[in-house]
Amino acid sequence: MDFQTLSQKANDVRQKYSLLEEKRGHVWSNSEIMEGLVGDIGDLMKLIMAKEGSRSIDNVDEKLRHELCDCLWCLLVLANKYEINLETEFMKKMDSLSNDIDSKLQESM
Repeated sequence: MDFQTLSQKANDVRQKYSLLEEKRGHVWSNSEIMEGLVGDIGDLMKLIMAKEGSRSIDNVDEKLRHELCDCLWCLLVLANKYEINLETEFMKKMDSLSNDIDSKLQESM
């Protein structure tokens, strides 16, 4: 599956949630979506700690997969809401980091 398909699926599901939220009387704002992401990141940290042996959590692998997907979903939705082409920006950032690291590695030789 390509990045565009992932992004489209994430936003299609968010649209469905918006319809459900509308029926319930309150559609989440972008900041509330971000609050959800922050909560997911907190949960993710606990799961990483469990994977590293400093916590005990049942079904850690299943829960880790779940939280990583939740985080990715929120990022894809927020990027769409702020009209950021996350695929393009991610590739630019990785190229920049890679070039920076290459320069530092050359300096240390």
